[in-house]
Amino acid sequence: MKKDSDLGKDLVEYENLEKQLEVLLIQKHQLQIQLNEINHALGQLKKAKGEVYKSVGSIILHTTKEDADNDLSERQELIQVKVNAIAKQEEKLRATVMESQKSLQERMKGHEE
Repeated sequence: MKKDSDLGKDLVEYENLEKQLEVLLIQKHQLQIQLNEINHALGQLKKAKGEVYKSVGSIILHTTKEDADNDLSERQELIQVKVNAIAKQEEKLRATVMESQKSLQERMKGHEE
């Protein structure tokens, strides 16, 4: 069993783990929003008739429907890979947070007695 003097250090570590998890969840949420926007754009692109334009930085360029579809599909794939990687990190971090929480609870319970 760890010393009681380590309890404060472990509590700080637990709080840091929770903050890391929160940051990860924010990143995942932002990526999911981007993915939803891309899916919506792909849906609108399929319905599009006539000229197609795409935004590049602060300018808008004329493009073909095929090029726009390819660009959006590539972005969609890249973001999905990032979402999957974050989901794996989240799963591992959640397990670590749960283990840490359980350990701290047991130690604090023993400390109260």
